[in-house]
Amino acid sequence: MHDHMMPSSPSTPTRIRRRRTQDVIFPELSKLNGGHLLMDDQNKYRTMWIRTYSSLWMLISIIIVLYLGHLYICAMVVVIQIIMTSELFNLLRRTDEDKCLPGFRQLNWYFLFTGMLFVYGRILSQQLVNTATIDEFSYKLVSKVIKYQMVFCYFLYIAGLVWFILTLKKKTYKYQFGQYAWTHMVLFVVFTQSSFTVANIFEGIFWFLLPASLIAMNDVAAYFFGFFFGKTPLIKLSPKKTWEGFIGGSIATMITAFLFANVLGRFQWLTCPRKDLSTGWLQCDPGPLFKPEYYSIAGLTRWLPLKEISILPVQWHALCLGLFASIIAPFGGFFASGFKRAFKIKDFGYYIPGHGGLTDRMDCQMVMAIFVYIYYQSFVPQDYSIDMILDQIVRNLSFEDQKTLHHMLGQIFRQRQMKNY
Repeated sequence: MHDHMMPSSPSTPTRIRRRRTQDVIFPELSKLNGGHLLMDDQNKYRTMWIRTYSSLWMLISIIIVLYLGHLYICAMVVVIQIIMTSELFNLLRRTDEDKCLPGFRQLNWYFLFTGMLFVYGRILSQQLVNTATIDEFSYKLVSKVIKYQMVFCYFLYIAGLVWFILTLKKKTYKYQFGQYAWTHMVLFVVFTQSSFTVANIFEGIFWFLLPASLIAMNDVAAYFFGFFFGKTPLIKLSPKKTWEGFIGGSIATMITAFLFANVLGRFQWLTCPRKDLSTGWLQCDPGPLFKPEYYSIAGLTRWLPLKEISILPVQWHALCLGLFASIIAPFGGFFASGFKRAFKIKDFGYYIPGHGGLTDRMDCQMVMAIFVYIYYQSFVPQDYSIDMILDQIVRNLSFEDQKTLHHMLGQIFRQRQMKNY
C-alpha cells in the first residue's frame, strides 16, 4: 500500500482512500465452477422436500386443468405469460423514475396487450371462424375482423409509439428508452416463443402435454442424479449442475419420451385437434400417427410370453422431442442463469416455494414450445381431410367464388366421365 502513497509533509495528514464494499453478498454468485455442488449442500434435504411439495401442488393443478380441456389450458398459458412478463418488467423498474413519469408504467402492459391481440389473433383465426359459422352475421363479422386484424394491431402499436414519445422527459431519456427496449425484448423472447404453446394445444393436447412432461422429467431426473451422484461440474453459469445429472437426466428423458408417447397416444381427448373454441368432449378417428403398428419379437426373446409388441408411429417422433428436451432445451435454463447473474438476483420471483418465480420454471418450456411447433409443421404428416378442405373453402372464398368452384368441379367431373366412356 505504501508504494502507491504520495509523500506528504509532517503537518499534513495522509488520506487513504478505501473502496466501499457491498453490503449485500450473493453467495451463489461468487462461487467458482464446481465450488458448491448439490451433493455437498448441507440443506439439500430441506430444499428437496420444499421443491417436492411445490411440484406436487403444481402437478395436481395441471391435471385438473388438462381434464377441463383446450380452452382452460390456453387460459392457464396466458396467465403464466402475464405473470412471467410481470416478473421481467419488474427487473429494471425504478420507483423514483416511475413516480416522475405518470402513466409510463402502463405503457409496458399496453404493448403486451397489443402483442397478445396480434399473435393470438393469427394463431386462433381458424378456430374463431369455425365457431362463428353457426350464425351468418357472426361469420361475416368475424371474417372481416380477421381480415383487417393485422392493420388494426399495427395502428394500436403506432398509438403506443406516439404515447411513448409524448411521455419523454429531459432527465429520464436513458431510462425511458431502456424500458422501451426492455419491453420489446421481453415480448419477443418470452411472450412470442411461449405463444406457440397455444398453437400446439389446438393441434391436440398431446403436442402440449408430452413436450411439457419431457422438460419436467428432464429437470427432475437431472436434479436427482446430480443430488446423489453429482461430482463433475457442468457449466460455470449454474454451479450446481453436474455432468452426472445432465447425462442421467438425458437418458431418463429419452426412455420416458418413447414410453409415455405410447400411453398418451391412446386417448382421443389428447390426440384430437380442436377446430373451434367450444369446450365439449372431443371424438375423432385416430390419425396414422396414433394407429398401432405391430412388430414380431418371437425370434428375439424366448423367455417372454409376448410374441409381438405394438408401437405407435408417433413414438418415433417422441424420441426426437426427447432428444431436444434433454440436450438443447436445458440451455434455456443456462441462459436464464446467466441472465440472473447479470442482474445479481437468485430467482426471478417468489410464487413457487423452492423453485422461485414462474420464469425460473418456464425458461426451458419456451425453447421447447417453439421447437415443437416447427417440428410439427415440418416433419409430422398432416392429415388433410375433406372436412378441413371444406373449412378452408368456406373461410376463404366468397359465395360467388364458391359457386364458381362448384361449376368448375362439375366440368372436371363431366370430362372424366366422358373419358371413362
